[in-house]
Amino acid sequence: MSTETGTQSTATTSDGQHSFQAEVRQLLDIVIHSLYTDKEIFVRELVSNASDALEKLRHLQLTEKDIFDENLSPEISITTDETARTVTITDYGIGMTREELAENLGTIAHSGSKKFLQALDETHQKEANLIGQFGVGFYSAFMVADQVQVYTHSWKPDGEHLMWESDGKTGYTISEAPGQRRGCKIVVKLREGQEEFAKKERIKTILETYSSFVPFPILLNGERVNNIEALWLKNKSDVTEEEYTEFYKFTAKAFDEPRYRMHFSADAPLEINALLFVPRENQELWGFGQMEPGVSLYCKKVLIDDEPRGLLPEWLRFLRGVIDSSDLPLNISRESMQDSSLVRKLNRVVTKRFLKFLDKEAGNDAEKYEEFYEKFSRFLKEGAATDADHTEDLAKLLRYESSMTDSGKLTSFADYLTRAKDGQDKIYYIIGKDRETIEAGPYVEAFKARGIEVIYCFESIDDYVMTRLPEFDGKKLVSAGQADIDLEDAPDTGDQAEPLAEEEVTKLCDFIKTELGEDAVDKVQAGKRLVESPIAALNPDTQMTPQMRQMMKAMNPDDSLPPVKVTLEINPRHELIKKLAATRESNPELAKAVIAQLYDQSLLAAGLLESPKDLIRRGYELLGKALG
Repeated sequence: MSTETGTQSTATTSDGQHSFQAEVRQLLDIVIHSLYTDKEIFVRELVSNASDALEKLRHLQLTEKDIFDENLSPEISITTDETARTVTITDYGIGMTREELAENLGTIAHSGSKKFLQALDETHQKEANLIGQFGVGFYSAFMVADQVQVYTHSWKPDGEHLMWESDGKTGYTISEAPGQRRGCKIVVKLREGQEEFAKKERIKTILETYSSFVPFPILLNGERVNNIEALWLKNKSDVTEEEYTEFYKFTAKAFDEPRYRMHFSADAPLEINALLFVPRENQELWGFGQMEPGVSLYCKKVLIDDEPRGLLPEWLRFLRGVIDSSDLPLNISRESMQDSSLVRKLNRVVTKRFLKFLDKEAGNDAEKYEEFYEKFSRFLKEGAATDADHTEDLAKLLRYESSMTDSGKLTSFADYLTRAKDGQDKIYYIIGKDRETIEAGPYVEAFKARGIEVIYCFESIDDYVMTRLPEFDGKKLVSAGQADIDLEDAPDTGDQAEPLAEEEVTKLCDFIKTELGEDAVDKVQAGKRLVESPIAALNPDTQMTPQMRQMMKAMNPDDSLPPVKVTLEINPRHELIKKLAATRESNPELAKAVIAQLYDQSLLAAGLLESPKDLIRRGYELLGKALG
């Protein structure tokens, strides 16, 4: 066992009893009652200490020839006894002398592991894989115990057979205990009410949670419990597909096979070893609510947090796997990360690496990536809309239908630009319910007539995504429904109708604006974008989009939204507009009713009509007039 404890603050009586001084008792009380969140952590801490002791012995064997009990197996043995209400943890590691017992277990905040690391540093043996650095882990046993006994024999052949014993309150004793093997045997005598920790299944669950990847065999009542290797620390070439799959099933508690996996290591800016998986299915699509983060944080194979907040962005909550970093500063209880700036750095490094991985996978196998995208696109869009640090990388991964793809076929922004017209400095998009709705509206016909591609967006989150993506590869993203788009003249196909005379267009535009009022329309004008439609409502407010209005209404149903005010564009070649111009003089009342109907229909097509009641009523009235 390797323990971790502090200042020389004990007093020794003549009968061998060592008493804790007042400040040590106070610190010990904090450790027992306040430091750790869950009592079960004591198992993790004692197993970690045992692992450190075995690791120290492994290094000593490289330089020391004469070691006591040298043929003992490097393993950690745990036994439970419900009748005696005890749990016993045994290692055949480095053990302790009488002086080391007093120094390491008799004082608080003195770390044997830290001292050993310093010694290794002086001899340039930095490969030691030691966990304990804070000097308090051993005392976590007193959260559940009213007495702890430590039986030990040092690795030194002339070492004593000893027992350290304490109730964690008044002090401790060190006495001779003949017959000890090398290493440490810790007997935790559970206090009343903590009997659950004497049950084999309870200890097994704790070991599987926190200590599955300790590098030495852990035997629980003779049965090994840590059978899965820490694959994230192995070379990729040394791991089989079957091992990866079994590891995924274990860490993700899954029954399927992963869709993707990313296994990587990095030395700078932080030491990172990670093994991440994308599941086969997105459970959020099944209506199970928001997924919880599924990437666990380890420090040298020991679990620190199975759902660490902030380790990865919220939108990567679908990932499963492990991130291990020995560089992260943990708080004293080793239950959370302490330096937020380093955590953010780890977050950025791993996230950027994963996005680069996805981009490569999309290039290598587009069909497989589209299958992934169908299930998990919502997460990528959430990231693009909320995570400014990774917007550029996420934009490369987004896929949409467009006016130049078949229904159901997706394209990327990069592919869009390969089809862009010479000199085109914008990427155009339109947001609508579905492809049929978009193409039935007036907004893409002008672009189609000019051979300009338009990206089709079908989800409300796309509005946020496009707002947060001001450009891609230097090309500005612009809504096709925006009012101030300047398009070149459409090519003359020879079958276009003659437009309404310019003077008549001016009179009609003035008439429409007067009838609708300045509160409803910013201006009315003839434009180039309409081909088959008679009229279109263009939104001059690029921030308050139709989708944003719908979202605000859903969030605050009792609040009034700002009034809709649009630019109306009419098509002077359309037969309906020509007849409206004539009716303006011959039957002004009918013309006014048609204008109101066209206005509401244009708002409906733009997604800006809040109530269709007047549109429906007026439609019936116009049909009645048409029938005489």
